[in-house]
Amino acid sequence: MTMPDGVQPPRLTPRHAAPVTARVAQSDPVLDPQRPLRQELAGLRHQVAGVTSCIIAGVDGLLVLFDSRSNHEPHDVAAMAAAAHGISRTCGSALNQGLFQEVTIRNQNGCLAVYGVGELSLLAVVGDGSVNVARLHLEARPVIGRLAALLENNYNHLR
Repeated sequence: MTMPDGVQPPRLTPRHAAPVTARVAQSDPVLDPQRPLRQELAGLRHQVAGVTSCIIAGVDGLLVLFDSRSNHEPHDVAAMAAAAHGISRTCGSALNQGLFQEVTIRNQNGCLAVYGVGELSLLAVVGDGSVNVARLHLEARPVIGRLAALLENNYNHLR
């Protein structure tokens, strides 16, 4: 049963459904300035089979934004991405291999890939056991460049 304006009455709206105002805000770039970032994350998740979550985090481990269809806590993944970045950066420095670019942790039933996005941000991608890591790396690289530009643009607008 829907009302004339197409909205379900409150008692019939699923608890997990976003309020109508939130749905409108997400579709309006003026009301949701992070929309281009959200589109990049969703695009990567849809382009690579097996990707379950895409997360933007600071190098300090704080969550910035996420797109997920898994039950992983995005704040925890952001913290793990920062930890992986930290140890990788230390290894790169100790071995004279230059600046951090990416690290991939593969497990029996999935992986976590962490990419540097500029100097202060990370892209963390969680994949299930079916993800093709080579394809993920191939598809993620152009996304990282676009995310870096978008984040830089957002930062410049805050100044």
